[in-house]
Amino acid sequence: MSTDNNDETRNPSRRRFLQSSAMAGAGLIAGAGAGRAATPDPLITEVQDWASVFGDPVDAAPYGMPIHFEEHVVRRNVEWLTESTASSINFTPIHALEGTITPQGVAFERHHSGAIELSKPDYRLMINGLVDRPLVFTFEDLLRFPRAMTTAFCECAANGGMEWGGAQLEGVQFTQGMIHNMEYTGVMLRDLLAEAGVKPEGKWIYVEGHDASSNGRSLPLEKAMDDVMVAFFANGEALRKEHGYPVRLVVPGWEGNMWIKWLRRVGVYDQAVESREETSKYTDLMPDGRARKWTWVMDAKSVITSPSPQAPIRHGKGPLVITGLAWSGNGKIDRVDVSLDGGRNWQEARITGDARPKALTRFHLDIDWDGSELFLQSRAIDETGYVQPTKQALREIRGLNNVYHNNGIQTWWVKADGEVENVEIA
Repeated sequence: MSTDNNDETRNPSRRRFLQSSAMAGAGLIAGAGAGRAATPDPLITEVQDWASVFGDPVDAAPYGMPIHFEEHVVRRNVEWLTESTASSINFTPIHALEGTITPQGVAFERHHSGAIELSKPDYRLMINGLVDRPLVFTFEDLLRFPRAMTTAFCECAANGGMEWGGAQLEGVQFTQGMIHNMEYTGVMLRDLLAEAGVKPEGKWIYVEGHDASSNGRSLPLEKAMDDVMVAFFANGEALRKEHGYPVRLVVPGWEGNMWIKWLRRVGVYDQAVESREETSKYTDLMPDGRARKWTWVMDAKSVITSPSPQAPIRHGKGPLVITGLAWSGNGKIDRVDVSLDGGRNWQEARITGDARPKALTRFHLDIDWDGSELFLQSRAIDETGYVQPTKQALREIRGLNNVYHNNGIQTWWVKADGEVENVEIA
């Protein structure tokens, strides 16, 4: 049964933490920080170098970069995962980020033939097939259509795929880091399709990119006319090269391989094209040998980002902030529960900020850690009532030969020394 963290009478540990926090504000806790305050701290009592000289001038970095103290917060790949990095993936350092918006500079990449360099003057987008007026747009043409904005997560269908057979990789960056969440600006695909005029027999679209792989995918026309965007800005600036500059497709809630980068063509058809990327790839292999296809929606999922193997507990016993991310391709996250004991007992976490549909949602749980080992889990419940399943529940249906759509509950073993390990509980 979930407990309400906002109800102090039902959560004594939460009440003790709040009382401790109030005492800390009054300087009454003999904790590590308060103990240091009892003796002079030279970082407070003595003038430091940074307060003795001028800092950098305003034009030192025309395009600002993170300070070098944060140089460890970078994307990383797994060298043995693919034969070539031109057709590979790297991972978002979600363990080192807060909030919900992913900076473009650390947002994961997935390429099938490498990131290409395509200028705005050279860019073209064709719409053809079952339309009244086949059209070709330049980048400047796109800018003349009504502008739209949306915030959405992009998740690789294989996010968590290496964990199907058991706990394997040490770090939430590697187990769940094939995801990013950005604010996109562009034009709605339905406006471009309306300009071309879709014929009545048009039921599907086929989208492909300018890169060598083209990575073509079929989408039902209903989705294309709903919330699909042709985007050219992310987080207020132009798309980065690795994210499809100058134009990419945004398909909220659906698997990332459909978010075609360097969008080149939108063809309208009466049926799905059934291309390589939607037949031999991106299907779910079942235990009986059959493969499920058209499993586009990314179901509700969550993961604790701290503490985690790359973000162990360094401060020792006492107040501890547990935080993580939750998301659902079916809409908003309604609730996130957290377990400290491997799923035997659950308590409701606090959703911090707005829970937006088809976007990352941040959750926090504040506890008073006594130094004993924890088996941390989180489970997301979305607005449809769908509850994030355990890995075992998924395996009972899909077996162990799958690669895609692993939204099972992740377990972190927090040891008494604060170190954290990726484990599974039988």
